[in-house]
Amino acid sequence: MGAMRAALGFLHRKLGRHYLRVLLTLQFQLALLVALGGLTLLHLYQELSWGQFFRMLAVAEGLVLLDNVIQLRATFRLLRPADPWLRGDRHPIAVVAAWRALTGLPLDFLRPRRALATLLSVVPIAVYLWFELDQPGVLSLLVLLAGAEIVLLYGVVLRFFGMELILRPVVEEVARQLPDGAELGKTTVTLKWRLLASLPAINIITGVAVAGLSSTGQATLRDLGVDVLVAIAVAFTLSFELSVLLSRSILTPLRDLQRVTEQVAAGDFTARVPVTGTDETGRLAGSFNEMVQGLQEREQLREAFGAYVDPQLADRVLAEGVALEGEEVEVSILFLDIRAFTAFAERASAREVVARLNDFFETVVPVLARHGGHANKFIGDGLLGVFGAPDRHPDHADRAVAAALEIAAVVRERYAEELQIGIGVNSGPVVAGTVGGGGHIEFTVIGDPVNTAARVEEVTRATGDVVLLTEATRCLLTREHVPLRERPTVELKGKTERVRLWAPAVSGAGDGQAAEAAEAPLPGA
Repeated sequence: MGAMRAALGFLHRKLGRHYLRVLLTLQFQLALLVALGGLTLLHLYQELSWGQFFRMLAVAEGLVLLDNVIQLRATFRLLRPADPWLRGDRHPIAVVAAWRALTGLPLDFLRPRRALATLLSVVPIAVYLWFELDQPGVLSLLVLLAGAEIVLLYGVVLRFFGMELILRPVVEEVARQLPDGAELGKTTVTLKWRLLASLPAINIITGVAVAGLSSTGQATLRDLGVDVLVAIAVAFTLSFELSVLLSRSILTPLRDLQRVTEQVAAGDFTARVPVTGTDETGRLAGSFNEMVQGLQEREQLREAFGAYVDPQLADRVLAEGVALEGEEVEVSILFLDIRAFTAFAERASAREVVARLNDFFETVVPVLARHGGHANKFIGDGLLGVFGAPDRHPDHADRAVAAALEIAAVVRERYAEELQIGIGVNSGPVVAGTVGGGGHIEFTVIGDPVNTAARVEEVTRATGDVVLLTEATRCLLTREHVPLRERPTVELKGKTERVRLWAPAVSGAGDGQAAEAAEAPLPGA
């Protein structure tokens, strides 16, 4: 089988888009050999002269050739949906159409309309044989029809599986190009029906052939009829029960594998396939369990990794590797700090300090994530949030301001006067990527907009506002969040130009306090 698969793969590469039509045309001609075998089988039950044999062979082969022409025309029509793909079209629609046409071709070949065309070629052959043999009575005709049907059954089984074998290299190539989540349809014959239909058919054919070969030369057409009836009876009683048992022994492990595969696809990495033997299905189940265990460990690593960095960043690192090349992007930076936390840390124990910080960040970080940002790093009692990297968001400024307003509201509601914060928001170009060395790296953003956001947060202590944003951020806003009140321009540490600042009307510690602070002199004003 490996040599056959390699040969078909070679022909597929050499013939290209003509491969299917050339190979299917050649495969259909095997029916000529099947017809020759059928006449040879008849010769075991009926003495034939050479003249009779060759006349019968000529008529049978002629009708088979006619049937081949009809069936090939129908088969090529069924291939038309795959022609765009065969000619090089790799659009997802063309790929899915090719998949459905190719995987459904063997089953379409068995449709009643096409089966009837083949049957109509068998009946004339049986009638001609009846006249040629000059056998009296309708019973002889029925026996010849039954024998012809046996030969037809063998040809159908051979053509079905041969067609699947020819299609395999093309179907494999199409499968690699299928878009994720494509609706593939159900156009193939299930393994259950392959076994339950083909095994009895093989048994009938084998039974009749063995009966004819074991005869002493005295067999007649009547004996052929009896052998056919006995072969059918055995195939659908004793042999059929064995076929059912065989199919169950194969299908039960596969169904277990399918069931567990669906569980794993739904996210249950604890599911395992029962290993009930050491045959091929047992080894397959064992390999599958090892794979799922690896996926479970990978998921645990991803979850653990995602606890230390943003989950979206964790997914990107797992997909692209640890070295994310630095690139210049425009982002919005949210810098948050807890006011007077140093004094609290001096009074409280280390355990209380950590518990308070964890509770605070557990409240704040999900807000950043809901607005498409991520906590880039924790700096003591402060936090640096980034919007626009690594995931691009054209409205990163709107997202950052919306997150700042929600954080201010959530902290005010949850902690009241117990805990006060300041938030500075700034926008501008930064370099985003992995930085570090000595086996330790981190994803971060570097640039003047980051420093400016931190300086703006410091100014909130003087203005009494919870949130301040720069003119650079205000100019990028595309949505109206809340009214903005301009604060006096300030000279920030490390910057030569004064910066215009804006405070959302609802972000102050109180209207009176905000208004009073607005009139007070600011650093560098």
